Amino acid sequence: MQVTETLSDGLKREFQVVLPASELEKRLGDELATLKDRVRINGFRPGKVPVAHLRRLYGRSVMAEVVQNAVAEAERKIVDENALKLANQPRYEFPEDKDEMEKALDAKTDLAFKVALEVLPAFELADLSDVAVTKPVAEVSDAEVQEGLDRMAAQTKPFEPKGEDAAADEGDRVVVDFVGSIDGEEFEGGKGEGVTVEIGSGTFIPGFEEQLKGAKAGEDRTVVVTFPEAYPAQHLAGKEASFAVTVKEIQAPGEVTLDDEFAKTYGMESLDALKDALRGAVQKDFDAQSRRKVKKELLDRLDEKYAFELPPTLVDQEFQSVWQQVMADMQRSGKSFADEGTTEEEAKVEYRKIAERRVRLGLVLAQIGEKNEIKVSDDEVTQGLIERARQYPGQERQVWEFYQKNPQALAEIRAPLFEEKVVDHILSEVKVDEKTVSREELFADEEEESASPTASAETAEPAKSDEA
Repeated sequence: MQVTETLSDGLKREFQVVLPASELEKRLGDELATLKDRVRINGFRPGKVPVAHLRRLYGRSVMAEVVQNAVAEAERKIVDENALKLANQPRYEFPEDKDEMEKALDAKTDLAFKVALEVLPAFELADLSDVAVTKPVAEVSDAEVQEGLDRMAAQTKPFEPKGEDAAADEGDRVVVDFVGSIDGEEFEGGKGEGVTVEIGSGTFIPGFEEQLKGAKAGEDRTVVVTFPEAYPAQHLAGKEASFAVTVKEIQAPGEVTLDDEFAKTYGMESLDALKDALRGAVQKDFDAQSRRKVKKELLDRLDEKYAFELPPTLVDQEFQSVWQQVMADMQRSGKSFADEGTTEEEAKVEYRKIAERRVRLGLVLAQIGEKNEIKVSDDEVTQGLIERARQYPGQERQVWEFYQKNPQALAEIRAPLFEEKVVDHILSEVKVDEKTVSREELFADEEEESASPTASAETAEPAKSDEA
């Protein structure tokens, strides 16, 4: 096998591979000789089938395996002899001339093909001794615990029928039947019977609940509302609808006493135990947000430290992933690029920069992890898979089996675990200053970003990297 480098341009490499006809013939013969001892053909004793007969029967299929093995061998040879780290799977180009390819498959001429690939960039790890990041830290206050208890109480408060001829007011529940129409025509999904509407909950279309104030059992009302522009059902978004509503019952909220008995409805022994559990859950959210913030600042500092050529294909793949997320977010929100103060072309430029940042940071984290021999154990992957399966109640077994049977999918479990371990390692080596903040300060940026349909793409974390 002859391998010749024909192109070396930045991170792009191309090689010409030639497998002489004589070598093809030899490899085919060796494979057929091995096959002779395995196949059973009528009229021939085991191991006595003439190779020429086997070639007539299986020559093409065996030659296909020979070529496949030659391709794998060429890749190993190229990588090993040139000490390359591939950025992605190589691309193979075989002769377009059909007759030429047929002759090669018959071992009557040399097999020549091209291998095109991209390699990972070589770069030195930066000195991080001057890096300092701030970790915001928030403690859960008694007031926040009480707010949580109040929300739990509001979700479980009992409702009792109001007295006869009583009118619905803020906080009451109204049981209704309704039929919706647009321009006099009923629309799909606009009909309901025995539906409970809590006035002031904000769970219905804006304006619907408010127009039920003062209603009494047995009363018919017409409620006119306009569907939001970002309404999920596109055929209703932004349109005015009229609902013929029949009020069946008015219910008033009862009181909930926050005591040990209330706590027992949540499986806790006492109110104090429920408060402790609630405090722990809120603190876990605070700690996770604190981690997100310090990690983002660390990634910002890392990004400032590096500038090197990126594999174009990796950037393209990451951009496509980012762009699909952007488009999905905008479709859900019902907003356009104009609403965001930009154009599609300008947005693509910005999101390509985000894709480049993600790829660059992914490569940096991978190299840091490799240098420091950071590994993700099989037990850690198993625990991560268990956590992933728990996200799909009732489908745990199917999720488990899917990942176990798909190594590439399982890598999606391993990669973020590896990334977090590398981030932990870096944080242990740089200066981390803790700053006590309020809950509002801790979540301020996140709440601002959530107003944008593209916020999730703009976080610009690294492309998920596994051990290099």
